[in-house]
Amino acid sequence: MIVVAGEALIDLVPGPQVPSGNGQLPALLPRRGGGPYNTAVALGRLGSPTAFCSRVSADAFGEALLDGLRAGGVDLSLVQRGDEPTTLAVADIGADGSAGYGFYVEGTADRLFALPPALPDGVRALSLGTCSLVLEPGASAYEDLLRREAARGVFTALDPNVRPGLIPDADAYRARFRSWLPSVALLKLSEEDAGWLAGAAGGADGCRDAVAVAAREWLDAGPAAIVLTRGGEGLTVLTPGGGEVSVPGRRVEVVDTIGAGDTVNAALLHRLDAHDALSREAVAALGPDDWRDILGFAARAAAVTCSRAGAEPPYASELG
Repeated sequence: MIVVAGEALIDLVPGPQVPSGNGQLPALLPRRGGGPYNTAVALGRLGSPTAFCSRVSADAFGEALLDGLRAGGVDLSLVQRGDEPTTLAVADIGADGSAGYGFYVEGTADRLFALPPALPDGVRALSLGTCSLVLEPGASAYEDLLRREAARGVFTALDPNVRPGLIPDADAYRARFRSWLPSVALLKLSEEDAGWLAGAAGGADGCRDAVAVAAREWLDAGPAAIVLTRGGEGLTVLTPGGGEVSVPGRRVEVVDTIGAGDTVNAALLHRLDAHDALSREAVAALGPDDWRDILGFAARAAAVTCSRAGAEPPYASELG
């Protein structure tokens, strides 16, 4: 089983314009979301045995979130419940389909996540990331979960999915991120996140140079592989010793990019499992052809998600 730990929230996505006094305002349509939540749903749809580990509100939004997990076949035995409201994220969709977010997180249920007992022996991988590793006091509990399970030999995957607006001290967060790396087996980052974490400045070329240097330093700190997503340009994996494999993105008419990175997380774990590679040693033994298969599968899955509104990852039957 793969356990995904982190927040579940409601995305408020712009819909059709509606009259409002002196002008028009977009309707805000609620969609189930949160990076870890989307990753868990995507894994379930791909057919991987999956459990979600989080704290979910007992309000109507929380019930809807759990319904979405159940529909994806995700195990809920590790879900904690609380009477506090569900976190809301207001999405702003750009002309190219890219999404930015404003968050309403004060006093919400997922921030009060508590460290659970040791995960069951049948757990083969643990995936974490996004807001859950920023917002205290839950962030420290998720961090403790990462370190504890990594020490027990569980394969760990991290997607920081940086939201700068939620991070009060950028340098402190960057230092905290580096402290996680010895406990991380697979690190997945968008190029934008990698640039921010590297403190890169200047144009695109300068940013990529800074990311290339930082990524090699991050690899030296612990991960067996780093996967960088580059939007429509595709994905690249970096491995210790200078290994590098890239695949192109899949061309698709983009509706929005909500959930695309989360779909990549799920697809990577699902395909690594298909290669029997949910261990540091097995990842180290993967060759270029193996990585092209794994990254290509992730690119196909993300393209499907981008082709429809909201975080709607594909089912296994849609990927051939």
